[in-house]
Amino acid sequence: MNIALPIITLVVGLIGGFAIGVFYLRRQMTTMQNDPEMLQKVAKQMGYNLNGKQMQRAQQMLKNNNQPGRAPAAKTKQGRKGR
Repeated sequence: MNIALPIITLVVGLIGGFAIGVFYLRRQMTTMQNDPEMLQKVAKQMGYNLNGKQMQRAQQMLKNNNQPGRAPAAKTKQGRKGR
C-alpha cells in the first residue's frame, strides 16, 4: 500500500497537467486568431514575414479549423481531365 499512493498521485498529476495544457493551448489559439499582432509575432519567430493578404488567410484558416464540431476539409488532388 505504501507504493500505491505515489503512483496514483503521479497518474492524477499527469492527467490534470495534460488537461490544463490542452485548455491553455486552445485559449492561446483563439486569442491568436483574434489578434493579428500576436499572429505576426509567432510567424516572425518561425522565420516567416506575412503580408496583409497572408495574414487574412492565416486568420481565416485558424477560424475555420477551431470551430467545434467541424472537421477540417480534406484537400483533393486536381487531376487532368480527359486523359
